[in-house]
Amino acid sequence: MKRWLKISLKILAVLVVLVILTWLAGAFYISRNKKEVLTSILSQLNKNLNGEITATSMEPTLLKSFPGVSVSLNGVLLRDSLWAQHKHDLLKAQDIDVSLNVLSLIVGNVNIRQIAINNAAIYIYTDSTGYSNTSIFKSKAGSDKKSSPKSSALEIKKIDFNKVDLVLDNKKRHKLFNFNIDQVQGRMEYPDSGWTGKIKLKTKVNSFAFNTRKGSFLKDKTLDGTLSAHYSRKLDAVILDPEILNIGGHPFKIGAQIELDKSAFAISIAVDDILFRNVALLLAPNISSKLLKFGIEKPIDIRGNIIDDGSGKYGDPLIKVGITVRDNVVSIPAGKLTACNFDGSFTNRDTVGGIIGDENSAIKFHKLTAKYFNAPLKIDTFTVNNLSRPIATGLVTSQFPLSNLNNSLGTNDFEFKNGTADLRLYCQADIDNFRFTKPVVSGEIKIADADILYIPRNLHLVKSALNINFNQNNLSIRNGHFQLGKSELNVNCDIANFANLYYTAPEKILVNLKMNSPQLYLKEFLPFLGPRNAKKTKSSGNKQVVSKELSNVLELSQMNIRLTVNKAIYEKFMAKNLDADISLRGGGIFFNKISVAHAGGQLSLNGNIIQQAASNSFKINSKISHVSVKDFFYSFDNFGQNTITNKNLKGYLSSLVNISGRISHTGKILPRSINGKVVFNLNNAALVNFEPMVKVGKFAFANRNLSNVEIKNLDGTLNINGDKVEISPMQVSSSALNFNVKGTYALGPGTNVAMDIPLRNPKGDENLTKQEKREARMRGIVLHLKAVDDEKGGIKIRWNKDHD
Repeated sequence: MKRWLKISLKILAVLVVLVILTWLAGAFYISRNKKEVLTSILSQLNKNLNGEITATSMEPTLLKSFPGVSVSLNGVLLRDSLWAQHKHDLLKAQDIDVSLNVLSLIVGNVNIRQIAINNAAIYIYTDSTGYSNTSIFKSKAGSDKKSSPKSSALEIKKIDFNKVDLVLDNKKRHKLFNFNIDQVQGRMEYPDSGWTGKIKLKTKVNSFAFNTRKGSFLKDKTLDGTLSAHYSRKLDAVILDPEILNIGGHPFKIGAQIELDKSAFAISIAVDDILFRNVALLLAPNISSKLLKFGIEKPIDIRGNIIDDGSGKYGDPLIKVGITVRDNVVSIPAGKLTACNFDGSFTNRDTVGGIIGDENSAIKFHKLTAKYFNAPLKIDTFTVNNLSRPIATGLVTSQFPLSNLNNSLGTNDFEFKNGTADLRLYCQADIDNFRFTKPVVSGEIKIADADILYIPRNLHLVKSALNINFNQNNLSIRNGHFQLGKSELNVNCDIANFANLYYTAPEKILVNLKMNSPQLYLKEFLPFLGPRNAKKTKSSGNKQVVSKELSNVLELSQMNIRLTVNKAIYEKFMAKNLDADISLRGGGIFFNKISVAHAGGQLSLNGNIIQQAASNSFKINSKISHVSVKDFFYSFDNFGQNTITNKNLKGYLSSLVNISGRISHTGKILPRSINGKVVFNLNNAALVNFEPMVKVGKFAFANRNLSNVEIKNLDGTLNINGDKVEISPMQVSSSALNFNVKGTYALGPGTNVAMDIPLRNPKGDENLTKQEKREARMRGIVLHLKAVDDEKGGIKIRWNKDHD
């Protein structure tokens, strides 16, 4: 062995022996002088305390801090001078391990190197007046302020907490921080500026409440990591350099500055690639319950600051948070935003110098782009102010083909085959339970060249265009043009208070619609008579809510229509200069007033059609003025009967009609469904080839032409009851014969019409005066006949033995 190595080993051996002898000497000293050492330790710990630390006993624990020596203080209590008033121990520990410097111990001075607090409870208490039991650490009155900090300061190189419950309870500020500390290890250095240290932390958070009235942050979450800290005497502040701290298993970069004299603090937080839900669950319930109504599918990046100036002026600390969202899916109560990008921010003091709290809070979304129901949206800035009564504002712009909306509204009510939409809207709305209410909207939506199928009514609109204008709560449509089959409609529309009623009372929405058309084929609008035929969808959640709202609005809203048409056509019916005032509300179509030129005369009517499952009921009050009776019967398909048809009639009709009945969903009047009354006047009329009249001629008047009976004037009243027409007593004066008629004419069985027919030929009375004609009407032979059913379902004529 080389000589230098031997010398080195000998020196090392001597040093080891010296260390062991020194350690044994210290251990022996402690064993022989436990009382004096305990007194010295407590004296060292109590130096400059406004209170007292006590221990019930002390035992040496020789091997715990070799080559130093250590002791275990049992039953340790640390109480401030006002403990008797508030009864909160600042420290209560089963045992505290204290490591001592052996050399300083031998020379009679206790120098504490490290402290380990085990199985303990630390309760830092501040009462409602602002007094804290941490005042125990303030310098005693009259202490030597000129002494060097180095000469009197307690400088502990290492501090460990094991199984310690730590509570910071501030009654004045309503703050409560409660931790179950599994382990805290601190390595300390003491430069002139203060101290520095590395702190290894592992703890569970029971409460982290900046305001106990609003709940705790980080509830039941674990904190695990290493922090770099230093204390600045100049600032009287503890500064935590930004380090990674695992919170609930996710790495956060945390930095902080805590000003001890003012109880002020500033905390910076940065976290990347974290799920929005996991962040929300770290916050207080009053915040997380609101945030969890939203969802963000992919991870996001967050930066935040929590600042408290220590004044207690506002109660809550100042919070500023920034969030970065890229190519994400965001769920909101009104649907989903896909391909979503934005930079978001939150602060609870939006107005600089203002209060801190919900009333002065703001959420802002900057440069937001997304697809909403496949429609691309662009919002430069969207803001939600005053979270106690939230108000959302923003300018929304979008341009997209209407076909993007197919299968995205949560309903199959609409199918868009063509067309474009250009949207520019400024929106302001209250947010109630995270749904937009009382919206105020200004702006315009332009729809061009649209091809739209409204499936519930099977209406196919082509070449459609309109400008939808929003003026705060009101909505208007201008320059609307629609084509439905061969029908063309030009539309202008006004809806007052639309935005408010859309959500709260769609049945109160009143649409004032003005339409004009060069030509209208009424049959193309028959789908309005039938029931809705909406297909069921499997959509769920928010999309289903939106589609249900939209369908309800379309079906429940009321509509007043003012319609002018140059030419209106329905099968055989053709009219000109139609002027109509129509209302759609509930399940009915109400004809308030309709006038039209038809068959050389004028028709006016009012009434309604009530939609029902199998067929629709209708009521009509009509006035007919001097229309061609032949054309009139032809146009209305002989009113559902084939006994008296347009082929049997000539002349001009004026009438008052008050009837009700049923009409099919295809627009056909159901046979035998009509009830009501018809008061009519025929002028310059003729009854041509009317079967009952022809049969009477064959029976009694073979020499007269009853196949073309001319009537200059006839007044009559008909009461219709299903398939039976009650003919009120009526005097008929014609070219072939005069007769009186009354009774029941049935479209099926039940005909019983009495006729009194004088045999006098009316042509022989042509030169008589009116009075003479009336007096001569029933002179001579009078036939009393009755028209009744025959066995074959037709009509037969027989004598009326029971005539009056």
